[in-house]
Amino acid sequence: MKYGENKEVVTAICKETVEEAYLEKQGFIGDDVADLRFHGGPDRAVCVYSYEHYSFWEKEFGSSLPSAAFGENLLVENMLEQDVYIGDVFQIGEAVIQITQGRVPCHIINKRTSNEALLKRMVETGYTGYLCRVIKEGMVRNDSEIILIEPHPKQISIDFANQVFFHRPKDIEGIQKILEVAELAEEWQKPLLKRLENLTKPV
Repeated sequence: MKYGENKEVVTAICKETVEEAYLEKQGFIGDDVADLRFHGGPDRAVCVYSYEHYSFWEKEFGSSLPSAAFGENLLVENMLEQDVYIGDVFQIGEAVIQITQGRVPCHIINKRTSNEALLKRMVETGYTGYLCRVIKEGMVRNDSEIILIEPHPKQISIDFANQVFFHRPKDIEGIQKILEVAELAEEWQKPLLKRLENLTKPV
């Protein structure tokens, strides 16, 4: 992808809309991941973003955004960060997915949108999107309905987890609540366990 004054970066953020795609454990067939440190893998196979956020950002910054501006695999409605919970299981087409963590935005988003303020604002607002693992592989169409088939009993929302992860590093109770969700992605378990260890060790 080119950005700025003819600069280039290797990225898979530039997605294209398709009629259908097969979703397997590592993600959608035909979709690539350029940086495995922050994206991809079984716990982060699918990136979901809310359609409603596009109008928010376009109003805030006074400019339109490109399609799949955030590198999302699924653009959804009525599934905001405060309304979905880590561990929730959804049917979409033939596939079944489970929410595992909030999405940690990366600097490529700023380059993709030519907006150096966007990443910071995503973290501030909590409008990060979220990541999922694939429980059942299958075909997904662009008109497939997303159905909640197994709500998680702990009800730790992505919004709550984002607030603790990004803004409340010393919130012991909040960290403990998030870690109680066994379905949490390992990429969030590790740093949160480390924080908890540092916060609770004897002085």
